[in-house]
Amino acid sequence: MAAGSSRQNKVHKAMNRPLTILGAERRLFFVALISGGAVFSLIHSLLGGILLFIFGVVIARIATKHDVEILRILFNSTKFHRRYDPMQWEPTEIRIKRRNVQD
Repeated sequence: MAAGSSRQNKVHKAMNRPLTILGAERRLFFVALISGGAVFSLIHSLLGGILLFIFGVVIARIATKHDVEILRILFNSTKFHRRYDPMQWEPTEIRIKRRNVQD
């Protein structure tokens, strides 16, 4: 390879595309499916389960369009503290100490 020339590798679109089901990210789709099934099992309402599933898939599609990794971000957000909270402002006192230099 000559100096200054760059190497080009072919990358297929399928490698960068998120894995989705009905336009929703797989894990979010699974959450919608399980919640719809839970409503059906607990309340014995087929219509309620189907409506919750459809509502969950619509919300999951919107979240997937916004950010594919939104579920990972939400789960990891509890591990990190906020850097700055303007509602909990406390004044800080700054003191400047000077050394007396004696010659």
